Amino acid sequence: MLGLSGRWTIPSNSPSFDQVQSRIEAESFAQRIILDAREVSDWDSGFLTFLINLNTYCSGRKIAIDARALPDGVHRLLELAAAVPEKKGTRKSEVRESMLAKVGNGWLDVVQAARDITEFLGESIASFGRLFVGKARFRRSDLILIIQECGVQALPIVSLISVLVGLILAFVGAVQLEQFGAQIFVANLVGIATAREMGAMMTGIIMAGRTGAAFAAQLGTMQVNEEIDALKTLGFVPMDFLVLPRMLALILMMPLLCVYSILLGILGGMIVGVGMLDLTWTQYVNQTIGALSLTDFAIGIFKAGFFGVLIAVAGCLKGIQCGRSASAVGAAATSAVVMAIILIIVADGLFAVLTNMLGI
Repeated sequence: MLGLSGRWTIPSNSPSFDQVQSRIEAESFAQRIILDAREVSDWDSGFLTFLINLNTYCSGRKIAIDARALPDGVHRLLELAAAVPEKKGTRKSEVRESMLAKVGNGWLDVVQAARDITEFLGESIASFGRLFVGKARFRRSDLILIIQECGVQALPIVSLISVLVGLILAFVGAVQLEQFGAQIFVANLVGIATAREMGAMMTGIIMAGRTGAAFAAQLGTMQVNEEIDALKTLGFVPMDFLVLPRMLALILMMPLLCVYSILLGILGGMIVGVGMLDLTWTQYVNQTIGALSLTDFAIGIFKAGFFGVLIAVAGCLKGIQCGRSASAVGAAATSAVVMAIILIIVADGLFAVLTNMLGI
């Protein structure tokens, strides 16, 4: 029971300071508050927090509080809380940053991320150097297992996405080309777009969400469990033992998955060409063979291998940088996917400009 002008009852099991504050502000003439807790049978630290906040608020407004009816245990704990003063700087203070400060901090974060990626790439190159001279130590069984996870186990999702992308490209092209009676060139559109761009890009995005996140979660969990620190104590280099097998697996598997994706993308376009445009299988295959060259396949395969490096770098970097909590593992996995996709899109744009300048 809380008395202002008269008596006002609040729930004894869950007192709300906001309710009391609103009532006090509504009755601005209130000069004394009487707390009657004789009917309170059970209470916990939440009740004490409520009383401390109420006392602080009323002291600022010069309102007297009569707390004689509170239980003895509450009195003793309140006296103990008042006897130990609050340390300076422990209470969080809300600081609003200006727009200029936010832009500056964002730019500093970008610069730091670029620096981290550069350092990690340098360490990765050094690790590959140790591999070529036979000094890198990692388990061959781990490499085979990661290759299986990155290759064979990724085939179902790569198959589904590749066929659907081929279907979509062919359908969009058919709607436009059919107006001019040039539906046969759907084969050219699907073949070139899949071989040069979509095969590598879609495979990279799939592997970024599937494998890059898995790498970050695995290494992040090892960081939380202090397994990486244990490896360093035992004399193992984490870059060689953990990162190198993952990078090798993606570098080896991404080109093969890209070729597989290109073929299935062409198959998806063929389904639309034969089913909707009254083309024969022979016509579609001959048109595709005539439109494509080994250069188109080479560009897509090279980009896929490069995307594999980017995915491995993003996943392993975020895993190594993971904090020491469970939530940090989830944040590392999410950040790895975002970083990998951004790097893939940026790299693909640079490749498009470069191949256009070279005329290939």
